[in-house]
Amino acid sequence: MDTQSPHRYSVAIVSRGDAEARGNTTPQTSRFVRVFEALAAAGIDAQPAIYDESFADAVREQLLAVDGVLVWVDPIHQGKTRAGLDALLRDIAAHGPWVSAHPDVILKMGVKEVLYRTRHLGWGADTHRYDTAAAFRAEFPQRLSAGGPRVLKQNRGNGGQGVWKVEMLPNAMATVRVLHALRGSLPEEMPLDAFIARCEPYFGWGGCIIDQPFQPRLPDGMIRCYMSGARVAGFGHQLIRALIPPPPQGPDSPEAQPGPRIMHGPDAPQFQALRRLMEREWTPQMMELLAIDEATLPVIWDADFLYGPCDARGADTYVLCEINASSCFAIPDAAPQAIARTVRGRLVGADR
Repeated sequence: MDTQSPHRYSVAIVSRGDAEARGNTTPQTSRFVRVFEALAAAGIDAQPAIYDESFADAVREQLLAVDGVLVWVDPIHQGKTRAGLDALLRDIAAHGPWVSAHPDVILKMGVKEVLYRTRHLGWGADTHRYDTAAAFRAEFPQRLSAGGPRVLKQNRGNGGQGVWKVEMLPNAMATVRVLHALRGSLPEEMPLDAFIARCEPYFGWGGCIIDQPFQPRLPDGMIRCYMSGARVAGFGHQLIRALIPPPPQGPDSPEAQPGPRIMHGPDAPQFQALRRLMEREWTPQMMELLAIDEATLPVIWDADFLYGPCDARGADTYVLCEINASSCFAIPDAAPQAIARTVRGRLVGADR
């Protein structure tokens, strides 16, 4: 890595917190400590920038004084959205500092709508988008009754918020069984009309609802492919419990908890087929389709895949279930160094 530039770059790492956290957080006490260490090793001065709407002006002043801004803030946190932060970051970027991930890039690739827009790529499925509550009410019942279980996803969310498995009950008139992906949720049976009404608030800040078929191989786990720019930075494999009915012991029992996410480096043999697809095909195709150039890809993002049906040769296929670009953490051991390399390349490139 080139660390000989006469200019010593500075960046701020933005995460959400209260006034006490803003006053007390240091690179050494931050949960991003490994990222801070990797940036320092690359010759980049990095500082924490704790954000909350109540002291946004102070954060703005801090961010205007650095060369780059790295952001780790969930779309929804304790009822707060990113609306104010996104406006702030657009303003910062307009004044010169480089921002990753820029809110406009997140709106292209880091929302559930990307599943619909890229449905024709190799990672796609039978995906539909409902832009209004009226369209959802008119179209979803017929689609649900025509096939198996469906998974509905609000456009912006995290932690399973606004993600539902929905299936028609046999021999029941317009009655569905639904399961929220939020941890601790229990299956519910209700009239389909009542469930549709429950989902209508998702057309607010998020703007749409995405509809995909339920993947039967969900119990085989989820593969998280971590990317830094256009290159794979590692993988995580996890046996998840979301959208799987809890065991008899209940949703809070140890048996109902997700398994640990087992992290792997980018060269892990079992994921090389997926790596080739991501680096050579799917990421370039997504960039072209969404009009994203490589210089604006987030310094860290991930694509979450479920196993699809095996192909004619018996090999695994992969179905994209979401892309995380707002707050991609925790990360594999190799990712902080990949982040630092990408950050330095972007900052040096901006100086040329």
